[in-house]
Amino acid sequence: MRKIVAVLVLLVGFAFQGNAQEVKTVALEQTKGEFTQKSITLSEGTYVFEIANNEVGHDVGFVIAPEGKTDEANHIKNAYVTSLVKNNGKSKTKKVTLKKGKYVYFCPLNPTPQYTLTVQ
Repeated sequence: MRKIVAVLVLLVGFAFQGNAQEVKTVALEQTKGEFTQKSITLSEGTYVFEIANNEVGHDVGFVIAPEGKTDEANHIKNAYVTSLVKNNGKSKTKKVTLKKGKYVYFCPLNPTPQYTLTVQ
């Protein structure tokens, strides 16, 4: 019985550790009318995006959408920041799982151009 309990505890520990390692944070910065990072290449996986507002002068947001499908219906909703990013503040998205492909990221509130996000 003790062996079974020990094995279960070990398996649960590995499960929690595995989940913690899967989520990576990507930090992006917005200035007036643009992101400072003009393109991103990531591996397939799960990410949280942390968006910084550097002297834009008003609240900003964040959108990820498949390349060529940038209308609101195709936005990846978990990639929206959980609260608008205040001037000189930061905000994060929920967990976003990205599969291989081409995406764009942008801010309609700043507004910025659409930048390339490639997932390999």
